[in-house]
Amino acid sequence: MSLTSYKSCYCGDIREENIGEVVKLSGWVANVRDLGGIIFVELRDRMGVFQVVADPQINPDVHKVFNKLKDEYVVTVSGKVSRRPDDTYNPNLATGSVEMYPESIEILSESQVLPFQLDDGDNVSEDVRLKYRYLDLRRRPVLDNLVLRHKVVSAIREFLNGENFLEVETPILIKTTPEGARDYLVPSRVHPNKFYALPQSPQIFKQLLMVGGIERYYQIAKCFRDEDLRSDRQPEFTQVDLELSFVEQEDVINLMEKLIKKAFAAGGIEVNPPFIRITYKEAMDRFGSDRPDTRFGLELFDVSDIMAKSSFAAFADVIAKGGIAKALKIPGIANYSRKDMDDIRNLAISFGAKGLAWITYCEDGTIKSPILKYLSEAEIAEIQNRADAQKGDIVFFIADEAKVAYDVFGRLRLHFGEKLNLIDPNKNNFLWVTDFPMFEYSKEDDRWSSVHHPFTMPNLEDIDKMKTDKGACRSIAYDIVYNGVELGGGSVRIHSSKIQKEVFEALGLSEEEIQAKFGFMIDAFKYGTPPHAGIALGLDRLIAMMARTESIRDVIAFPKNSQAKDLMTDAPAFADEKQLRELRLQLKQVHTH
Repeated sequence: MSLTSYKSCYCGDIREENIGEVVKLSGWVANVRDLGGIIFVELRDRMGVFQVVADPQINPDVHKVFNKLKDEYVVTVSGKVSRRPDDTYNPNLATGSVEMYPESIEILSESQVLPFQLDDGDNVSEDVRLKYRYLDLRRRPVLDNLVLRHKVVSAIREFLNGENFLEVETPILIKTTPEGARDYLVPSRVHPNKFYALPQSPQIFKQLLMVGGIERYYQIAKCFRDEDLRSDRQPEFTQVDLELSFVEQEDVINLMEKLIKKAFAAGGIEVNPPFIRITYKEAMDRFGSDRPDTRFGLELFDVSDIMAKSSFAAFADVIAKGGIAKALKIPGIANYSRKDMDDIRNLAISFGAKGLAWITYCEDGTIKSPILKYLSEAEIAEIQNRADAQKGDIVFFIADEAKVAYDVFGRLRLHFGEKLNLIDPNKNNFLWVTDFPMFEYSKEDDRWSSVHHPFTMPNLEDIDKMKTDKGACRSIAYDIVYNGVELGGGSVRIHSSKIQKEVFEALGLSEEEIQAKFGFMIDAFKYGTPPHAGIALGLDRLIAMMARTESIRDVIAFPKNSQAKDLMTDAPAFADEKQLRELRLQLKQVHTH
């Protein structure tokens, strides 16, 4: 059977059962070796490599062409598959027991010397690889990541199609709305001085699909956020976006556990629902993070009640003002030097701590600490009891406002987990974090904002608190966490115009602002809105973790670099004067210092 006029099969698919068959192959010259006149070429296509051989005694005309071949030439060859001699068998290749002496060869395209060697890609700077991304894609590790992505996306689509979901595309050019990050704006030529925005998510539209009676929607959705980049961020990224009508939180969680099991199976990873569930409060209290890595211990514990009654004024005063005191036991480091302890304290300060205290439980049974003089024997004994501190352990302490204390210890916990090799890289730990706060207060902006987004349903028990105690108001929201990374988040949505307006008002939006930004949505909810809920998974992050790579750039075909630049096409770039005039835009001089 012929795949195309250029190839009857793929290079990587030929096996011993094909011996004696005449096949036609096309691909890139991965390697040329001339061993005393006999020339060996590894021919590569997407499926793998296959050895073709030219011997002047066997196929002299082909041998003349082989003499011209260089790495990355594109060729097509035809001939009979034969068994390799035993002394040339390559057990590292799936095609290592077969080869071909072509009867014909044609050079389809020549190649200049590459700017970097493909088999040395790991030692080439990322910027060079991104500039020549089309060459980087030829490398097996990059290709394997894209194959993995394809398999996982196919599995997700297959699963959701089987659950009666409809795949629906939502607009890319939308109205700018406040969703937390900066929007990318697109000027309109037809409507002077007006702008579209690129969607940070399809949130509004997928809820309107529920109003429209779609009931079960999904999309492999492109999203855009103009924010500072890091290894797990890109200006454009992809979500697996879902929305369902006539469901509650439990329905979404059950469905997602089945989807995740299917998606990970496509990547060769077995996971076993049901996953652990903890509340946001429990996650923060135990791990100092709302996306805890549960592959290791080192859990936080509270000492606020002890420190509040102690004579340690630095802590007691913080607690009296509404702060908390948390502690973290690290086993087996009591032999750390003074410099080691100073490094840890400086690390904590770099995380936002004002200071760091500790008690050392020495191997000889003594206890040492600069703060012992401020603690009674009963308080010292209670701390040791809560910590279950043994010889060789150190217990660290922080007193601060809750947000700072949690953040510092959450990061210190991860630091020691990595430093002490406590994290098993082969574990696949999932958990759900539920009952998130509805609002969070920003000191910098002096206002309340949504923890998830303003369309999240408040916990019905806490609705009255939206006016009296916003900080205590919980939402019906849930995040799925995998090995300490948030894979996705979702919530039960507001389907009541009245509640939606109350949430907007709690966020400080005036009636005019509500109508200007969300009037169409408020209006839509007046015409019969089903209870609905949804979730979005970060596809790039999911694939990167399955591929065991640190950066999502490794699993995106054409990513931007850490400065949000496309080095291959040199984007972003200046627009010409004609384009600017059509858009009625005038550039402002930027002064750099």
